[in-house]
Amino acid sequence: QLQLVESGGGLVQPGGSLRLSCAASGGFSLDYYAIGWVRQAPGKEREGVSCTNKRGGSTNYADSVKGRFTISRDNARTTVYLQMNSLKPEDTAVYYCAASGLTGECSGYVADFASWGQGTQVTVSS
Repeated sequence: QLQLVESGGGLVQPGGSLRLSCAASGGFSLDYYAIGWVRQAPGKEREGVSCTNKRGGSTNYADSVKGRFTISRDNARTTVYLQMNSLKPEDTAVYYCAASGLTGECSGYVADFASWGQGTQVTVSS
């Protein structure tokens, strides 16, 4: 089963930037999977933040992060990144990467992701 590992979270001041990384253990290729970033703040439901379909042909973003976050894949197709700029306190959450191999497309539904990482904490605070 695909195992995902996130990294790059931390504490940042409002207006700052962070880059999250998501890789499959063992260097497994993510090329045939839709990869999404999902976040969960305390007391709130999981929220889809961004998704890239297989091979990175298309991407989508939640309205709350459009223009600030960018999802991308590395050339080796083993890592997916989430570049987060102009961070706000309301971006504070645990961020998870997740994969869907059923169709390799982003369905828009968090429940369609079958494989999940352990999550990385992002805290935006002064």
